[in-house]
Amino acid sequence: MTIEFFENTETKERVLLISVDTGEFDAEVSVEELRELVRTAGAETEAVIIQKRPKPDSVTYIGSGKLEEARLLCESEEIDVVICDGELSPTQGRCLEKLLKTRVIDRTVLILDIFAKNARSGEGKLQVELAQLKYSLPRLSGQGTALSRLGGGIGTRGPGETKLESDKRHIRRRIHTLEENLKELSKRRERHRERRKKDGIITAAIVGYTNAGKSTLLNTLTDADVLAENKLFATLDPTARAIKLPDGSEVMLIDTVGFISRLPHFLVEAFKSTLEEATNADILIILADASDSECEAQLQVTKEILRELGGENKPMITVYNKCDKANSFLLPVTRNTVKISALKGIGINSLLECIAENMPQTKKRVLLLLPFTEGSLANEIRTSSRILREEYKADGLFLDAVVDVDIMYKILDYIVKEEDICQDT
Repeated sequence: MTIEFFENTETKERVLLISVDTGEFDAEVSVEELRELVRTAGAETEAVIIQKRPKPDSVTYIGSGKLEEARLLCESEEIDVVICDGELSPTQGRCLEKLLKTRVIDRTVLILDIFAKNARSGEGKLQVELAQLKYSLPRLSGQGTALSRLGGGIGTRGPGETKLESDKRHIRRRIHTLEENLKELSKRRERHRERRKKDGIITAAIVGYTNAGKSTLLNTLTDADVLAENKLFATLDPTARAIKLPDGSEVMLIDTVGFISRLPHFLVEAFKSTLEEATNADILIILADASDSECEAQLQVTKEILRELGGENKPMITVYNKCDKANSFLLPVTRNTVKISALKGIGINSLLECIAENMPQTKKRVLLLLPFTEGSLANEIRTSSRILREEYKADGLFLDAVVDVDIMYKILDYIVKEEDICQDT
């Protein structure tokens, strides 16, 4: 008897990419980015169709000629899924699937699929589900009477409730539940941030275009052991680690989810609680892939999203990563600009020095002797500051505290030296 062994191999889905070049963005660059998203999702791009049009066709997305070309490609290349580099309306999606006889999705669905694949934490999974539901809700309409719960005959007449209406109601309830859960998690994050602020901890968020090397930089600086892959959106969940700067001060580094061009607004909204880590940081480290020909455009996208989130007024450092693969002489040099290679450890000391130079002073350690009549001020200091030592003296309350610089004007008259306290005792 002969036993044969067969190796189980996972076949990659074969993909056809379709883009409509309206002149609003560089279609060639966008398609290359879409191709990279396809690779990240574990599929393979077999063919690409780009058509120049003033706007996408309202029914079929592309014109009849390119549509026939796409149909023939789907047959000859055995395409499993067609991905359009834009957001499809429900009508466009249904018509394309009917005419091409294959599954059709758009850029947003592909990004959501990658997010779902990479979400690790409970919060990340909630955010992905919320984004998926917000995307699908308006697309339930127009799916025909096949979803109706109403039958024919006696006893079935009347208003009733269609399955479509029931599905919409269920999705809206689920969206409300997810939003409430994420609000609670956001409040928890806020409490953590308040605690860090009270303890005088400065935070620096690493932000930037997806795959710029944010996780690699965090690993290089802190040995955080965060997943760092050459794939888009490898990191969805923020990670925080403390590092010591050359001047002896400490800063909490936070890795965040990557940005991408034409990111749908509802997706930004769904991940707002995570992105708050960036907008609430004391300083922003904007990382860019210097080896990418679209480096400056990607930097612009990052700054636009930060502006949308309300973080444009934060102190910023621009860090050009992967400079070992780029012509670094062409990169701008300013007080707030650093060139590094996070993978090879090049320029890391310069980056740490730049962070130290740009650190905002939000806390200051002071010794105070408050008169007993300033009880309300003492309570305010206890609430907003970190108390290192507290003693009652003959002429007042002594506090050794790390206080917020915002209240310095209230306590200037009560700041003392250590020797003054020693003389009183």
